[in-house]
Amino acid sequence: MIQVSVVMEPSVRDMCYRPYDLHPKGCPNFGKRETCPPRARLYHEVYDLAQPVYAVVNEFNLGEHVGRMRTLHPDWSDRQLRCVLYWQAGARRELKNKILALRECSQFPVGYVVETCPEAMGVNVTETLLGVGIELEWPPVRIVRQVALLGMPMNASNDAGR
Repeated sequence: MIQVSVVMEPSVRDMCYRPYDLHPKGCPNFGKRETCPPRARLYHEVYDLAQPVYAVVNEFNLGEHVGRMRTLHPDWSDRQLRCVLYWQAGARRELKNKILALRECSQFPVGYVVETCPEAMGVNVTETLLGVGIELEWPPVRIVRQVALLGMPMNASNDAGR
């Protein structure tokens, strides 16, 4: 868990409707989930940025995964070897386990809430992490970093001051 300064850039939400492989209209969740744009509220509308914000970062070694998959499937294309269907659920589970471990060892800040998709709330995660010396690869080649932010909800920090 690392304290970060959140870089708000609502235009990062535009990534959700940009076309990508097999999704010509962008993410299929766009406009359907409460936690996805355009319905998701902006991070600074929900969380008190005057309070510390923390990042939990999970690193998944995509390079090793591709090497293992290449051994198992030597005829697969690079796109097939990197396909999120074969690694993303496990990496997300690792991030969730890191967050649970923080809660269990009492390092989780009291009153804080976890956001596992801060980009949907207009956070430029790439710039936010650069502020603490963590560089994200775009597109990921060797290491995929998944990020959750821990923030104090607006109502909770206002209530604490009463």
